[in-house]
Amino acid sequence: MVFDVSVAMTWLLYLALFPMAFFWFRRAWRILIKRDFSEVAIKRGQSPADPARWAPYTMAINGVAGATAVFVIIGVALAGLPYETWTAIAGTTIWSKFLLDFALSRHAHGLGPRTRA
Repeated sequence: MVFDVSVAMTWLLYLALFPMAFFWFRRAWRILIKRDFSEVAIKRGQSPADPARWAPYTMAINGVAGATAVFVIIGVALAGLPYETWTAIAGTTIWSKFLLDFALSRHAHGLGPRTRA
């Protein structure tokens, strides 16, 4: 194996799954156990009017994304998932998590006019 850019990017993606899974599980834990809704559906640094309403959705998004990341980590380390498979799962998980969080935050704040601070 020759060390080049693709190998470095592969290792970077694999190693980045560890902190991502940690932060995603930590957000789900804060919402489910600690009942901390401060990170629910944030838009421009502000929570929606009723963050408790949107908390289960945010918790589910973060929990599923964290579980998928852990699945990929274990699958690569123990089961030897093929490169194409685990990178596809990891990439799809990352993009889906970011897009679903974005969509949820926009939906939670509604379509009302912008308020100036």
